Amino acid sequence: MADKATLRGLAQQLEAGEVTSLQLTEAALARIADPGGEGARCFIRVDEDGARAEAERQDRLRRDGQHASPYAGIPISVKDLFDLAGQVTTAGSLLLRGEPAATADAEAIAALKAKGFVVLGRTNMTEFAYSGVGLNSHYGTPLSIHDRATGRIPGGSTSGGAVAVAEGMGALTIGTDTGGSCRIPAAYNGLVGFKPTARRVSRVGAYPLSRSLDSIGPIAHTVACCAVADAIMAGDWDGTIAERPVKDLRLAVLTTTVLLDLDDEVAADFEIALERLQAAGARVAQLDFPALARQPRLAFGGSIGAYEAFAHHHKMLKLHGKQYDPRVSGRMWLAEAITASDHASHLEGRGAMMAEFSALMAGFDAMVLPTTPIIPPPLAALASDEGYARANSLSLRNTSLGNFLDACAISIPMQAEGAAPTGFMLMAEAGRDEVLFQVTRAVEPVLRGW
Repeated sequence: MADKATLRGLAQQLEAGEVTSLQLTEAALARIADPGGEGARCFIRVDEDGARAEAERQDRLRRDGQHASPYAGIPISVKDLFDLAGQVTTAGSLLLRGEPAATADAEAIAALKAKGFVVLGRTNMTEFAYSGVGLNSHYGTPLSIHDRATGRIPGGSTSGGAVAVAEGMGALTIGTDTGGSCRIPAAYNGLVGFKPTARRVSRVGAYPLSRSLDSIGPIAHTVACCAVADAIMAGDWDGTIAERPVKDLRLAVLTTTVLLDLDDEVAADFEIALERLQAAGARVAQLDFPALARQPRLAFGGSIGAYEAFAHHHKMLKLHGKQYDPRVSGRMWLAEAITASDHASHLEGRGAMMAEFSALMAGFDAMVLPTTPIIPPPLAALASDEGYARANSLSLRNTSLGNFLDACAISIPMQAEGAAPTGFMLMAEAGRDEVLFQVTRAVEPVLRGW
């Protein structure tokens, strides 16, 4: 990774006077406006005037030595789930366009803006974040950075943000992750996506999907970039990743369920990744998680997330169901059969499985598995409802485990340069986010050949 594309590289250029915030912002806006790119589908709203004005303000502050952080002036994007003062949060839908504008920024975004980041605009997403494939029937679907001639899905639900980063429309995007919505689009676009322990980052001002599973995380080019954003949003560490030698790592390869039905590219890349890590001295052992096989639907969080999403949406579905994407509303209605008693039982089962996960992880630094079992499929493969359901289920299958267990989890690229994008996911117990960053920072150069 050329350091100039990273937050650190951009900060160094700004500090050296090699570039200004306005120049970075104008370059990003030009890429968004490029008719040959995906900008029109990546963004639901571009705040050109506001971004330019803020970039100019950050340049003045830097000239006066008053800038709030080394990253002040770097342009970023935010998912259309986040409140931005003076704007309507539409959550990738047409239904909310008439709602009042937000009176304040979402707390996570406010923290980034306080450090001087410049928000370019609101990025596209699956309507109400209810899918892992990233399609949006209202605003269009941005294509994965891979194989544009074919046209492949971007991954969801943080679809527009991931493609924006991949195309250079800002070095960082902020998304939400309820079943994999940062990690899936990161994997499908050759990027790094992080899901924190949910309680660490405030969800105030973020449109909800599932109160039990929602979390807020970054998508960027490197692990270090994600650490910077996470530290600012969470406010509980400084984002400096301590060094960990690869030879000291103890990694558990999860074998239950998550290695089934792998595309050939994913299977080959995952095998090579494990071989490289072992050659570098990491200790790798297989680990079975029997509860996943006993309760696969519960274990991967589908019933909990579906129940809570339906509870939030059922009134709007009854009144305005025809205005939803039918693939979103249809899947939401399926949760009508889940009772409050069922939900309580599912939450109890979740607690038991989280305890089992913690016990299994004793003696390991992280669990590793493919982020998704498939590479991004062509859009054409999702034309039928059956094709859509299959792609959505497989896209979410492995990542949703992290949300169900309230783990921290991160996806990094593991493919060879120019090959189909595949993701290598590392996961650790709740609250071990800083340790997971250390482990992943050690693994990253081994897998990416840096």
